[in-house]
Amino acid sequence: QVQLVESGGDLVQPGASLRLSCQFTGGTFKNYIMGWFRQAPGKNREFVATTSWTGGRKQHQDSVRGRFTISRDNAKNSVHLQMNNLKPDDTAVYYCAARETTRTSDWDTSAFYTHWGQGTRVIVSS
Repeated sequence: QVQLVESGGDLVQPGASLRLSCQFTGGTFKNYIMGWFRQAPGKNREFVATTSWTGGRKQHQDSVRGRFTISRDNAKNSVHLQMNNLKPDDTAVYYCAARETTRTSDWDTSAFYTHWGQGTRVIVSS
């Protein structure tokens, strides 16, 4: 049974950095597309970033491109989200998502993913 456990969320000031991590267990990690999504209070869950099986292909939402970077470590079965220059609008619960697949499209949609973590909260406030 695949399980995803996020960590790294915190309360930080605008301009700060955070690194979120997601530990994957219960499957063959290198077979999975991995993604990060977030849900702000009162809003729908939205795509943040995704990475291919080896990390060679990455995609980031326009509002975070240049500030956030997704990466994965297949030796440690983990995926990370480095977040720099955080803004109050980045405040949300961040979720890790996974799907075992050979598909090469739709990675930026929540419906694509079959496994989700419980989320880690990020609050950006002065």
